[in-house]
Amino acid sequence: MSEESSKKHILFIINPISGIGNHHGVEHLITERLDSARFNSSIIYTNSQGHASEISREAAADGVEIIVAVGGDGTVNETAAGLIGTESALAIIPAGSGNGLARHLKIPMNKKRAIDVINHGKVQKIDTATINDQLFVNLAGVGFDASVAKKFASAGKRGFSTYFRITTNSYKNYEPKQYTLVIDGKVIKRRALLISFANSNQFGNNTSIDPTASIDDGFIDVCIVGKMPYWKALLLAPLLFLKKFDQTKYIEIIRAKEVVLKRKKGKSIHLDGDPKTMGKELTMRINPLSLNVIVP
Repeated sequence: MSEESSKKHILFIINPISGIGNHHGVEHLITERLDSARFNSSIIYTNSQGHASEISREAAADGVEIIVAVGGDGTVNETAAGLIGTESALAIIPAGSGNGLARHLKIPMNKKRAIDVINHGKVQKIDTATINDQLFVNLAGVGFDASVAKKFASAGKRGFSTYFRITTNSYKNYEPKQYTLVIDGKVIKRRALLISFANSNQFGNNTSIDPTASIDDGFIDVCIVGKMPYWKALLLAPLLFLKKFDQTKYIEIIRAKEVVLKRKKGKSIHLDGDPKTMGKELTMRINPLSLNVIVP
């Protein structure tokens, strides 16, 4: 076997509009840092929503061993969608606004170090999940955070400061909604600010409403968050960064394999931070150990 044919093929999928321009210089870093003795690499830039899924699906079918998402959680979501149930592994170079999945997996935010993680090539199987057959890998939700995700997606400027501004400006006037949930066959009703389906412990930007969430335990954590007075929300917000918000009385966490959520209106949801519109009834299902990921 020749030296070239023994190398692994690695494909980098770069989203040129992720985050706040964080993809710049990645091509140079790949040339400089990627172990050329082990990998033959190629690069494709996405040009539309859903393009990363098409690219990754074709690459997996062609036997590409590692497909790298260079972008944020939305890019990771799309890239992962083409790899579910295949032997190909997802790798991540974080270049988004929140980078929730990368942070949970302890992938460095520094791009050089993220490439070093790929060079070492440790593979872990993780759970994924779907809502109405649409994939999420990190976290999905309805209610207030879905409303914020929709506004954030249409904001001209990305980044944490924009997300924080939208969140604080929207909170006072947002009315909690009534939800009926069938969680693994048990019916409960809750009035909630938001309901998150957490596969990882990351809300993004190193915040967490569910620090104990595990990405390979075969469960999704259903996080039901009640609304609190605005002044109290400001006081408790630091607990998201300290990973202690789950200790407050404003959150209820239930582990589940399947959830049917019913609401009065079909409205926004978000899947890994990307807003979608779905109907009154949502069905969430876990897909255990369905994705190979390169981790430190």
